[in-house]
Amino acid sequence: MQNKIDRNRVKGFLKTQGTSVINEDGEEIILTGWGLGNWLLCEGYMWKAYGGQRFDRPRRIEEVIKELAGSQYAEFFWKKFRENYVTKADIKAMADLGYNSVRIPMNWRVFLEDEPGLQWKEDGFDLLTRCLDWCEEYHIYAFLDLHGAPGGQTGANIDDCVDNIPRLYLDEDSWSKGIALWKELAVRYGDRYIVGGYDLLNEPIRPQVGGPEGNYDYLVPKLAEFYEEAIAEIRKVDQKHLISLEGHHWATNPSVFNKKYDDNMVIHFHRYGCIPDISCYREWLALSKKWDVPLWLGETGENLNEWYTAMYPLAVDLNFGYNLWPWKKMDCTNSPYSIQLPQGWEKLIGFTKGEKRPSYDEVKEILNSYLENMKIENCKSNPKVTQAVFRLPGCKVRATDFDEFPGKGISFSGIRTEENFYGYRSNTGMEIKLKKGNFNRRFAFDCMWDRFVLELKDNEFTSYSIYDCKCSILKLDYFCNQSSTIRIDQDGTEIAYIPVTASEEMQTSPEIKLKDSSKSVIKISVDGLVDLDALIFE
Repeated sequence: MQNKIDRNRVKGFLKTQGTSVINEDGEEIILTGWGLGNWLLCEGYMWKAYGGQRFDRPRRIEEVIKELAGSQYAEFFWKKFRENYVTKADIKAMADLGYNSVRIPMNWRVFLEDEPGLQWKEDGFDLLTRCLDWCEEYHIYAFLDLHGAPGGQTGANIDDCVDNIPRLYLDEDSWSKGIALWKELAVRYGDRYIVGGYDLLNEPIRPQVGGPEGNYDYLVPKLAEFYEEAIAEIRKVDQKHLISLEGHHWATNPSVFNKKYDDNMVIHFHRYGCIPDISCYREWLALSKKWDVPLWLGETGENLNEWYTAMYPLAVDLNFGYNLWPWKKMDCTNSPYSIQLPQGWEKLIGFTKGEKRPSYDEVKEILNSYLENMKIENCKSNPKVTQAVFRLPGCKVRATDFDEFPGKGISFSGIRTEENFYGYRSNTGMEIKLKKGNFNRRFAFDCMWDRFVLELKDNEFTSYSIYDCKCSILKLDYFCNQSSTIRIDQDGTEIAYIPVTASEEMQTSPEIKLKDSSKSVIKISVDGLVDLDALIFE
Protein backbone atom coordinates (compact mmCIF):
# COMPACT_ATOMS: atom_id res chain seq x y z
CA MET A 1 0.00 0.00 0.00
CA GLN A 2 2.80 2.45 0.87
CA ASN A 3 4.25 2.16 -2.66
CA LYS A 4 1.05 3.76 -3.95
CA ILE A 5 1.79 7.05 -2.17
CA ASP A 6 5.37 7.30 -3.44
CA ARG A 7 6.26 10.36 -5.53
CA ASN A 8 7.88 8.02 -8.04
CA ARG A 9 4.32 7.35 -9.21
CA VAL A 10 3.89 10.95 -10.36
CA LYS A 11 4.07 10.06 -14.06
CA GLY A 12 1.90 11.48 -16.81
CA PHE A 13 -1.82 12.23 -16.86
CA LEU A 14 -3.99 10.69 -14.17
CA LYS A 15 -7.05 8.65 -15.05
CA THR A 16 -9.46 6.36 -13.29
CA GLN A 17 -9.67 2.59 -13.46
CA GLY A 18 -12.67 1.37 -11.53
CA THR A 19 -12.36 2.77 -8.00
CA SER A 20 -8.62 3.48 -8.37
CA VAL A 21 -6.61 6.37 -9.78
CA ILE A 22 -3.73 5.33 -12.05
CA ASN A 23 -0.80 7.08 -13.73
CA GLU A 24 0.32 6.80 -17.36
CA ASP A 25 2.12 3.51 -16.63
CA GLY A 26 -1.09 1.98 -15.26
CA GLU A 27 0.22 2.03 -11.68
CA GLU A 28 -2.23 2.85 -8.89
CA ILE A 29 -1.48 6.07 -7.05
CA ILE A 30 -2.99 7.29 -3.79
CA LEU A 31 -2.87 11.07 -3.52
CA THR A 32 -1.38 12.60 -0.39
CA GLY A 33 -0.94 16.34 -0.01
CA TRP A 34 -1.90 19.76 1.31
CA GLY A 35 -3.97 22.69 0.11
CA LEU A 36 -2.36 26.10 -0.44
CA GLY A 37 -5.05 27.91 1.51
CA ASN A 38 -4.84 31.72 1.85
CA TRP A 39 -2.57 32.22 -1.18
CA LEU A 40 -4.92 32.94 -4.10
CA LEU A 41 -8.00 33.17 -1.86
CA CYS A 42 -7.54 34.60 1.63
CA GLU A 43 -9.60 33.58 4.66
CA GLY A 44 -9.80 35.79 7.72
CA TYR A 45 -9.24 33.06 10.27
CA MET A 46 -5.80 32.39 8.76
CA TRP A 47 -5.01 36.02 9.63
CA LYS A 48 -6.19 35.37 13.23
CA ALA A 49 -9.44 37.27 12.62
CA TYR A 50 -12.35 35.39 14.16
CA GLY A 51 -16.05 35.96 14.62
CA GLY A 52 -16.64 39.10 12.55
CA GLN A 53 -17.46 39.88 8.93
CA ARG A 54 -15.24 42.97 8.51
CA PHE A 55 -12.16 40.87 7.66
CA ASP A 56 -13.53 37.43 6.76
CA ARG A 57 -13.06 37.12 2.97
CA PRO A 58 -10.73 38.42 0.25
CA ARG A 59 -12.74 41.43 -0.92
CA ARG A 60 -13.21 42.64 2.66
CA ILE A 61 -9.59 41.98 3.66
CA GLU A 62 -8.53 43.98 0.59
CA GLU A 63 -10.84 46.86 1.59
CA VAL A 64 -9.42 47.03 5.13
CA ILE A 65 -5.79 47.00 3.98
CA LYS A 66 -6.49 49.72 1.42
CA GLU A 67 -8.30 51.77 4.05
CA LEU A 68 -5.51 51.38 6.63
CA ALA A 69 -2.44 51.67 4.38
CA GLY A 70 -3.61 53.51 1.27
CA SER A 71 -4.14 52.30 -2.28
CA GLN A 72 -0.50 52.63 -3.39
CA TYR A 73 0.81 50.49 -0.53
CA ALA A 74 -2.09 48.03 -0.92
CA GLU A 75 -1.11 47.42 -4.55
CA PHE A 76 2.49 46.78 -3.46
CA PHE A 77 1.36 44.53 -0.59
CA TRP A 78 -0.78 42.19 -2.67
CA LYS A 79 1.91 41.78 -5.32
CA LYS A 80 4.47 40.80 -2.65
CA PHE A 81 1.91 38.67 -0.82
CA ARG A 82 1.35 36.49 -3.92
CA GLU A 83 5.11 36.26 -4.48
CA ASN A 84 6.05 35.40 -0.90
CA TYR A 85 3.22 33.26 0.46
CA VAL A 86 3.94 30.32 -1.86
CA THR A 87 7.41 29.99 -3.36
CA LYS A 88 9.46 27.28 -5.00
CA ALA A 89 10.77 26.45 -1.51
CA ASP A 90 7.24 25.58 -0.35
CA ILE A 91 6.73 23.04 -3.11
CA LYS A 92 10.19 21.56 -2.52
CA ALA A 93 9.44 21.25 1.20
CA MET A 94 6.17 19.47 0.45
CA ALA A 95 8.00 17.01 -1.78
CA ASP A 96 10.79 16.50 0.75
CA LEU A 97 8.21 15.61 3.40
CA GLY A 98 6.94 12.84 1.12
CA TYR A 99 3.69 14.26 -0.28
CA ASN A 100 2.79 13.68 -3.93
CA SER A 101 0.09 16.28 -4.61
CA VAL A 102 -1.08 19.80 -3.83
CA ARG A 103 -4.47 21.48 -4.14
CA ILE A 104 -4.41 25.10 -5.32
CA PRO A 105 -7.49 27.06 -4.18
CA MET A 106 -8.24 29.87 -6.64
CA ASN A 107 -10.36 33.01 -6.58
CA TRP A 108 -11.85 33.88 -9.94
CA ARG A 109 -10.83 37.53 -9.49
CA VAL A 110 -7.17 36.48 -9.69
CA PHE A 111 -7.77 35.53 -13.34
CA LEU A 112 -10.64 37.74 -14.47
CA GLU A 113 -11.42 41.43 -14.06
CA ASP A 114 -14.58 42.03 -12.06
CA GLU A 115 -16.01 43.92 -15.02
CA PRO A 116 -18.44 43.21 -17.88
CA GLY A 117 -17.21 40.67 -20.40
CA LEU A 118 -14.14 38.45 -20.25
CA GLN A 119 -11.01 40.44 -19.42
CA TRP A 120 -8.26 37.97 -18.50
CA LYS A 121 -5.58 38.94 -15.99
CA GLU A 122 -2.29 37.54 -17.23
CA ASP A 123 -0.47 38.17 -13.96
CA GLY A 124 -2.82 35.70 -12.27
CA PHE A 125 -2.18 33.01 -14.86
CA ASP A 126 1.55 33.73 -14.53
CA LEU A 127 1.38 32.96 -10.79
CA LEU A 128 -0.37 29.67 -11.45
CA THR A 129 1.94 28.67 -14.30
CA ARG A 130 5.00 29.36 -12.18
CA CYS A 131 3.64 27.15 -9.38
CA LEU A 132 2.91 24.37 -11.88
CA ASP A 133 6.50 24.58 -13.10
CA TRP A 134 7.71 24.03 -9.52
CA CYS A 135 5.32 21.12 -9.12
CA GLU A 136 6.68 19.53 -12.27
CA GLU A 137 10.26 19.99 -11.06
CA TYR A 138 9.53 18.30 -7.73
CA HIS A 139 7.07 15.64 -8.95
CA ILE A 140 3.94 16.96 -7.22
CA TYR A 141 0.54 16.65 -8.93
CA ALA A 142 -1.37 19.96 -8.75
CA PHE A 143 -5.15 20.12 -8.54
CA LEU A 144 -6.79 23.35 -9.70
CA ASP A 145 -9.56 24.19 -7.23
CA LEU A 146 -12.11 26.90 -8.02
CA HIS A 147 -12.53 27.93 -4.40
CA GLY A 148 -14.23 31.20 -5.25
CA ALA A 149 -16.37 31.09 -8.39
CA PRO A 150 -17.92 34.19 -9.99
CA GLY A 151 -20.85 35.26 -7.82
CA GLY A 152 -19.99 32.63 -5.23
CA GLN A 153 -20.86 28.94 -5.35
CA THR A 154 -21.23 28.47 -1.58
CA GLY A 155 -22.85 31.57 -0.15
CA ALA A 156 -20.27 32.14 2.60
CA ASN A 157 -16.98 33.91 3.22
CA ILE A 158 -14.98 31.03 1.75
CA ASP A 159 -16.13 31.81 -1.81
CA ASP A 160 -15.56 35.60 -1.62
CA CYS A 161 -19.22 36.28 -2.42
CA VAL A 162 -20.67 39.74 -1.89
CA ASP A 163 -23.78 39.00 0.15
CA ASN A 164 -23.70 35.34 1.32
CA ILE A 165 -25.91 34.28 -1.57
CA PRO A 166 -24.55 31.66 -4.05
CA ARG A 167 -25.13 33.85 -7.07
CA LEU A 168 -23.20 31.59 -9.45
CA TYR A 169 -26.46 29.70 -9.96
CA LEU A 170 -28.70 32.80 -10.05
CA ASP A 171 -26.88 35.37 -12.17
CA GLU A 172 -26.40 34.75 -15.87
CA ASP A 173 -23.16 36.75 -15.97
CA SER A 174 -21.64 34.84 -13.03
CA TRP A 175 -22.62 31.51 -14.56
CA SER A 176 -21.16 32.30 -17.98
CA LYS A 177 -17.94 33.62 -16.42
CA GLY A 178 -17.59 30.43 -14.34
CA ILE A 179 -17.98 28.22 -17.40
CA ALA A 180 -15.65 30.40 -19.45
CA LEU A 181 -12.97 30.33 -16.73
CA TRP A 182 -12.90 26.55 -16.71
CA LYS A 183 -12.65 26.40 -20.48
CA GLU A 184 -9.82 28.94 -20.42
CA LEU A 185 -7.95 26.95 -17.76
CA ALA A 186 -8.39 23.80 -19.86
CA VAL A 187 -7.09 25.60 -22.98
CA ARG A 188 -4.02 26.92 -21.17
CA TYR A 189 -3.17 23.80 -19.13
CA GLY A 190 -4.69 20.95 -21.11
CA ASP A 191 -1.23 19.71 -22.11
CA ARG A 192 0.26 19.89 -18.59
CA TYR A 193 0.35 16.38 -17.12
CA ILE A 194 1.45 17.81 -13.77
CA VAL A 195 -2.07 19.17 -13.39
CA GLY A 196 -3.61 16.21 -11.62
CA GLY A 197 -7.15 17.37 -12.22
CA TYR A 198 -9.80 20.08 -12.18
CA ASP A 199 -11.77 20.57 -8.95
CA LEU A 200 -14.75 22.37 -10.46
CA LEU A 201 -16.31 23.94 -7.34
CA ASN A 202 -15.26 23.96 -3.71
CA GLU A 203 -17.99 23.22 -1.13
CA PRO A 204 -20.97 24.39 -3.21
CA ILE A 205 -24.26 25.50 -1.57
CA ARG A 206 -23.83 25.84 2.19
CA PRO A 207 -26.33 24.46 4.72
CA GLN A 208 -29.32 26.56 5.70
CA VAL A 209 -28.63 29.59 7.88
CA GLY A 210 -31.48 31.36 9.65
CA GLY A 211 -35.00 31.12 8.30
CA PRO A 212 -36.36 29.73 5.02
CA GLU A 213 -34.78 32.59 3.06
CA GLY A 214 -31.35 31.21 4.02
CA ASN A 215 -31.99 27.79 2.49
CA TYR A 216 -30.45 27.32 -0.96
CA ASP A 217 -30.86 23.56 -1.31
CA TYR A 218 -33.32 24.18 -4.15
CA LEU A 219 -30.24 25.11 -6.22
CA VAL A 220 -28.73 21.60 -6.12
CA PRO A 221 -30.19 20.81 -9.60
CA LYS A 222 -28.43 23.96 -10.85
CA LEU A 223 -25.21 22.64 -9.31
CA ALA A 224 -25.60 19.45 -11.33
CA GLU A 225 -26.30 21.54 -14.42
CA PHE A 226 -23.13 23.57 -13.84
CA TYR A 227 -21.10 20.37 -13.59
CA GLU A 228 -22.58 19.09 -16.84
CA GLU A 229 -21.99 22.31 -18.76
CA ALA A 230 -18.48 22.92 -17.39
CA ILE A 231 -17.41 19.35 -18.18
CA ALA A 232 -18.84 19.65 -21.70
CA GLU A 233 -16.85 22.84 -22.33
CA ILE A 234 -13.66 21.38 -20.83
CA ARG A 235 -13.95 18.22 -22.93
CA LYS A 236 -14.16 20.28 -26.13
CA VAL A 237 -10.49 21.19 -25.61
CA ASP A 238 -9.15 18.71 -23.04
CA GLN A 239 -10.03 15.02 -22.96
CA LYS A 240 -7.13 14.04 -20.70
CA HIS A 241 -7.57 15.58 -17.28
CA LEU A 242 -9.29 14.12 -14.24
CA ILE A 243 -12.46 15.90 -13.07
CA SER A 244 -13.12 16.31 -9.34
CA LEU A 245 -16.72 16.93 -8.23
CA GLU A 246 -17.98 17.84 -4.74
CA GLY A 247 -21.36 17.52 -3.07
CA HIS A 248 -23.16 20.39 -1.31
CA HIS A 249 -23.22 21.29 2.41
CA TRP A 250 -19.43 21.66 2.77
CA ALA A 251 -18.87 18.70 0.41
CA THR A 252 -20.55 16.30 2.84
CA ASN A 253 -23.92 15.70 1.12
CA PRO A 254 -23.74 13.13 -1.71
CA SER A 255 -27.17 13.70 -3.27
CA VAL A 256 -25.78 15.41 -6.39
CA PHE A 257 -24.05 12.12 -7.27
CA ASN A 258 -27.13 10.55 -8.78
CA LYS A 259 -25.16 9.62 -11.88
CA LYS A 260 -21.63 9.37 -13.24
CA TYR A 261 -20.86 12.76 -14.81
CA ASP A 262 -17.71 11.78 -16.70
CA ASP A 263 -15.70 8.68 -17.48
CA ASN A 264 -12.63 10.22 -15.84
CA MET A 265 -13.89 11.68 -12.56
CA VAL A 266 -13.45 11.30 -8.82
CA ILE A 267 -16.06 11.81 -6.12
CA HIS A 268 -14.59 14.47 -3.85
CA PHE A 269 -15.73 14.80 -0.22
CA HIS A 270 -14.58 16.64 2.93
CA ARG A 271 -14.25 15.52 6.54
CA TYR A 272 -13.70 17.68 9.62
CA GLY A 273 -14.45 17.12 13.30
CA CYS A 274 -15.74 13.54 13.04
CA ILE A 275 -14.96 10.36 14.94
CA PRO A 276 -11.85 9.21 13.03
CA ASP A 277 -12.79 5.71 11.96
CA ILE A 278 -14.44 3.90 9.07
CA SER A 279 -17.90 5.16 10.03
CA CYS A 280 -17.04 8.60 8.60
CA TYR A 281 -16.14 7.01 5.26
CA ARG A 282 -18.81 4.31 4.94
CA GLU A 283 -21.41 6.37 3.04
CA TRP A 284 -18.82 7.46 0.48
CA LEU A 285 -17.40 3.98 0.06
CA ALA A 286 -20.88 2.76 -0.86
CA LEU A 287 -21.23 5.57 -3.42
CA SER A 288 -17.83 4.75 -4.91
CA LYS A 289 -18.84 1.13 -5.30
CA LYS A 290 -22.23 2.05 -6.78
CA TRP A 291 -20.79 4.20 -9.59
CA ASP A 292 -17.42 2.42 -9.87
CA VAL A 293 -15.65 5.76 -9.31
CA PRO A 294 -12.64 6.58 -7.09
CA LEU A 295 -12.96 8.69 -3.96
CA TRP A 296 -10.81 11.67 -2.97
CA LEU A 297 -10.89 13.15 0.54
CA GLY A 298 -9.99 16.47 -1.03
CA GLU A 299 -10.10 18.67 2.07
CA THR A 300 -9.67 17.72 5.71
CA GLY A 301 -7.53 18.55 8.73
CA GLU A 302 -7.57 21.52 11.17
CA ASN A 303 -7.36 19.14 14.10
CA LEU A 304 -5.13 17.46 16.66
CA ASN A 305 -2.19 15.50 15.31
CA GLU A 306 -3.51 12.35 17.00
CA TRP A 307 -6.67 12.69 14.89
CA TYR A 308 -4.48 12.66 11.79
CA THR A 309 -2.88 9.35 12.80
CA ALA A 310 -6.32 7.74 12.69
CA MET A 311 -7.90 9.38 9.64
CA TYR A 312 -5.28 9.19 6.93
CA PRO A 313 -3.59 5.78 7.25
CA LEU A 314 -7.12 4.35 7.21
CA ALA A 315 -7.91 6.26 4.00
CA VAL A 316 -4.84 4.72 2.38
CA ASP A 317 -5.93 1.26 3.56
CA LEU A 318 -9.30 1.96 1.91
CA ASN A 319 -7.49 2.93 -1.32
CA PHE A 320 -8.31 6.62 -1.60
CA GLY A 321 -6.24 9.75 -1.23
CA TYR A 322 -6.48 12.88 0.89
CA ASN A 323 -5.50 16.54 0.85
CA LEU A 324 -5.14 18.37 4.16
CA TRP A 325 -5.90 22.01 4.93
CA PRO A 326 -3.91 24.24 4.96
CA TRP A 327 -0.15 24.06 4.25
CA LYS A 328 0.65 27.08 6.46
CA LYS A 329 -1.13 29.66 8.56
CA MET A 330 -0.45 32.00 11.45
CA ASP A 331 0.56 30.71 14.86
CA CYS A 332 -0.45 27.04 14.56
CA THR A 333 0.69 23.53 15.47
CA ASN A 334 -1.51 21.46 13.14
CA SER A 335 -0.14 22.57 9.75
CA PRO A 336 3.37 21.71 8.51
CA TYR A 337 4.41 25.37 8.80
CA SER A 338 3.41 28.16 11.18
CA ILE A 339 3.77 31.86 10.35
CA GLN A 340 5.02 33.97 13.24
CA LEU A 341 2.64 36.72 14.29
CA PRO A 342 4.06 40.13 13.37
CA GLN A 343 4.64 42.50 16.26
CA GLY A 344 1.59 44.72 16.69
CA TRP A 345 -0.72 42.37 14.76
CA GLU A 346 -3.40 42.77 17.41
CA LYS A 347 -3.73 46.46 16.45
CA LEU A 348 -4.66 45.58 12.88
CA ILE A 349 -7.17 42.93 13.90
CA GLY A 350 -8.48 45.14 16.70
CA PHE A 351 -9.36 47.83 14.16
CA THR A 352 -11.62 45.35 12.34
CA LYS A 353 -13.50 44.90 15.62
CA GLY A 354 -14.10 48.60 16.19
CA GLU A 355 -10.97 49.42 18.18
CA LYS A 356 -8.55 52.34 17.67
CA ARG A 357 -7.17 52.81 14.19
CA PRO A 358 -3.38 52.36 13.96
CA SER A 359 -1.40 54.92 11.96
CA TYR A 360 -0.47 54.42 8.30
CA ASP A 361 3.17 53.90 9.28
CA GLU A 362 2.26 51.35 11.97
CA VAL A 363 0.14 49.37 9.52
CA LYS A 364 2.86 49.36 6.88
CA GLU A 365 5.41 48.13 9.42
CA ILE A 366 3.08 45.36 10.59
CA LEU A 367 2.27 44.24 7.05
CA ASN A 368 5.90 44.41 5.95
CA SER A 369 6.75 42.06 8.81
CA TYR A 370 3.96 39.73 7.71
CA LEU A 371 5.37 39.67 4.17
CA GLU A 372 8.72 38.51 5.56
CA ASN A 373 7.32 36.12 8.15
CA MET A 374 5.24 34.21 5.57
CA LYS A 375 8.31 33.08 3.64
CA ILE A 376 8.84 29.41 4.42
CA GLU A 377 12.42 29.99 5.55
CA ASN A 378 11.07 32.30 8.27
CA CYS A 379 8.25 29.96 9.36
CA LYS A 380 8.35 27.49 12.22
CA SER A 381 8.18 23.90 10.99
CA ASN A 382 5.91 21.41 12.74
CA PRO A 383 7.43 17.99 11.89
CA LYS A 384 5.02 16.12 14.15
CA VAL A 385 2.21 16.95 11.72
CA THR A 386 3.70 14.85 8.93
CA GLN A 387 4.76 12.16 11.41
CA ALA A 388 1.09 11.93 12.40
CA VAL A 389 -0.29 12.01 8.84
CA PHE A 390 1.97 9.17 7.68
CA ARG A 391 1.99 7.48 11.13
CA LEU A 392 5.76 7.64 11.49
CA PRO A 393 7.88 7.51 14.66
CA GLY A 394 7.26 10.78 16.46
CA CYS A 395 3.50 10.29 16.41
CA LYS A 396 1.05 9.45 19.18
CA VAL A 397 -1.77 6.99 18.43
CA ARG A 398 -4.93 6.95 20.56
CA ALA A 399 -5.65 3.44 21.80
CA THR A 400 -9.18 3.67 20.40
CA ASP A 401 -7.71 4.21 16.92
CA PHE A 402 -6.73 0.58 16.43
CA ASP A 403 -6.33 -0.92 12.97
CA GLU A 404 -9.69 -1.29 11.28
CA PHE A 405 -8.22 -4.29 9.51
CA PRO A 406 -7.65 -7.26 9.79
CA GLY A 407 -10.72 -7.39 12.04
CA LYS A 408 -12.33 -9.89 14.40
CA GLY A 409 -10.04 -12.49 15.88
CA ILE A 410 -6.90 -10.49 15.17
CA SER A 411 -7.72 -6.92 16.13
CA PHE A 412 -10.55 -5.20 17.96
CA SER A 413 -13.36 -4.82 15.45
CA GLY A 414 -16.28 -2.83 16.83
CA ILE A 415 -18.25 -0.42 14.66
CA ARG A 416 -17.86 3.05 16.10
CA THR A 417 -20.22 5.91 15.42
CA GLU A 418 -20.90 9.17 17.22
CA GLU A 419 -24.18 7.73 18.48
CA ASN A 420 -22.77 4.61 20.14
CA PHE A 421 -19.22 5.70 20.94
CA TYR A 422 -19.90 6.40 24.60
CA GLY A 423 -18.92 3.06 26.05
CA TYR A 424 -20.23 0.20 23.97
CA ARG A 425 -19.23 -3.45 24.02
CA SER A 426 -18.51 -5.09 20.70
CA ASN A 427 -18.71 -8.72 19.72
CA THR A 428 -15.14 -9.14 20.94
CA GLY A 429 -16.15 -8.12 24.45
CA MET A 430 -13.94 -5.02 24.57
CA GLU A 431 -15.14 -1.63 25.68
CA ILE A 432 -14.34 1.98 24.90
CA LYS A 433 -15.08 4.19 27.88
CA LEU A 434 -14.41 7.63 29.31
CA LYS A 435 -10.90 8.26 30.55
CA LYS A 436 -10.30 8.94 34.24
CA GLY A 437 -9.36 12.46 35.28
CA ASN A 438 -8.64 15.31 32.87
CA PHE A 439 -8.55 14.92 29.11
CA ASN A 440 -7.60 17.20 26.27
CA ARG A 441 -10.39 19.60 25.34
CA ARG A 442 -8.37 21.45 22.67
CA PHE A 443 -10.20 19.89 19.76
CA ALA A 444 -11.89 21.34 16.70
CA PHE A 445 -15.67 21.22 16.27
CA ASP A 446 -16.28 19.72 19.75
CA CYS A 447 -15.48 16.19 18.56
CA MET A 448 -13.56 15.11 21.67
CA TRP A 449 -12.82 11.53 20.82
CA ASP A 450 -9.56 11.83 22.77
CA ARG A 451 -11.46 11.56 26.07
CA PHE A 452 -11.78 7.77 25.60
CA VAL A 453 -9.64 4.79 26.58
CA LEU A 454 -9.78 1.22 25.31
CA GLU A 455 -10.50 -1.40 27.97
CA LEU A 456 -8.55 -4.64 27.49
CA LYS A 457 -9.26 -7.72 29.62
CA ASP A 458 -7.92 -11.28 29.85
CA ASN A 459 -7.01 -12.69 26.42
CA GLU A 460 -8.15 -9.56 24.56
CA PHE A 461 -5.82 -7.77 22.17
CA THR A 462 -5.66 -5.02 19.60
CA SER A 463 -3.29 -4.02 16.77
CA TYR A 464 -1.71 -0.80 15.45
CA SER A 465 0.31 -0.21 12.29
CA ILE A 466 3.43 1.96 12.34
CA TYR A 467 5.66 2.86 9.38
CA ASP A 468 9.37 3.41 8.79
CA CYS A 469 10.69 2.20 12.14
CA LYS A 470 14.41 2.89 12.39
CA CYS A 471 16.01 2.90 15.86
CA SER A 472 12.52 3.63 17.18
CA ILE A 473 11.01 3.09 20.61
CA LEU A 474 7.47 2.62 21.88
CA LYS A 475 5.87 3.68 25.16
CA LEU A 476 2.33 3.01 26.37
CA ASP A 477 0.11 5.27 28.46
CA TYR A 478 -2.52 3.36 30.45
CA PHE A 479 -4.67 3.18 33.56
CA CYS A 480 -4.82 0.03 35.71
CA ASN A 481 -6.55 -0.57 39.06
CA GLN A 482 -5.47 -4.19 39.53
CA SER A 483 -2.26 -6.15 39.05
CA SER A 484 -2.02 -7.14 35.38
CA THR A 485 0.45 -7.81 32.60
CA ILE A 486 0.78 -6.32 29.14
CA ARG A 487 2.37 -8.19 26.24
CA ILE A 488 3.65 -6.36 23.15
CA ASP A 489 4.30 -8.19 19.87
CA GLN A 490 5.88 -6.72 16.75
CA ASP A 491 4.95 -8.59 13.59
CA GLY A 492 4.15 -11.76 15.55
CA THR A 493 7.26 -11.75 17.77
CA GLU A 494 7.10 -10.81 21.44
CA ILE A 495 9.25 -7.75 22.20
CA ALA A 496 8.08 -6.90 25.75
CA TYR A 497 6.19 -8.39 28.70
CA ILE A 498 5.35 -5.75 31.31
CA PRO A 499 4.02 -6.41 34.84
CA VAL A 500 1.65 -3.61 35.85
CA THR A 501 0.81 -2.52 39.39
CA ALA A 502 -2.48 -0.94 40.46
CA SER A 503 -2.68 2.86 40.56
CA GLU A 504 -5.31 5.58 40.32
CA GLU A 505 -2.99 7.67 38.14
CA MET A 506 -2.07 7.27 34.50
CA GLN A 507 1.05 5.15 34.08
CA THR A 508 3.66 5.06 31.32
CA SER A 509 5.51 1.90 30.37
CA PRO A 510 9.30 1.64 30.12
CA GLU A 511 10.73 2.29 26.67
CA ILE A 512 10.35 -0.68 24.31
CA LYS A 513 12.84 -0.90 21.44
CA LEU A 514 11.27 -1.71 18.08
CA LYS A 515 12.89 -3.71 15.33
CA ASP A 516 13.75 -1.77 12.17
CA SER A 517 10.97 -2.19 9.63
CA SER A 518 9.32 -0.29 6.76
CA LYS A 519 5.96 -1.32 8.25
CA SER A 520 5.10 -3.13 11.46
CA VAL A 521 1.96 -4.20 13.26
CA ILE A 522 2.15 -3.76 17.01
CA LYS A 523 -0.15 -6.11 18.92
CA ILE A 524 -1.13 -5.34 22.52
CA SER A 525 -2.63 -8.10 24.68
CA VAL A 526 -3.47 -8.20 28.39
CA ASP A 527 -3.76 -10.59 31.29
CA GLY A 528 -5.90 -8.85 33.90
CA LEU A 529 -7.57 -5.50 33.17
CA VAL A 530 -5.94 -2.43 31.59
CA ASP A 531 -7.45 0.76 30.18
CA LEU A 532 -5.10 1.59 27.32
CA ASP A 533 -4.86 5.31 26.56
CA ALA A 534 -2.21 5.80 23.86
CA LEU A 535 0.84 4.46 22.07
CA ILE A 536 3.75 6.89 21.77
CA PHE A 537 6.27 6.16 19.03
CA GLU A 538 9.62 7.94 19.21
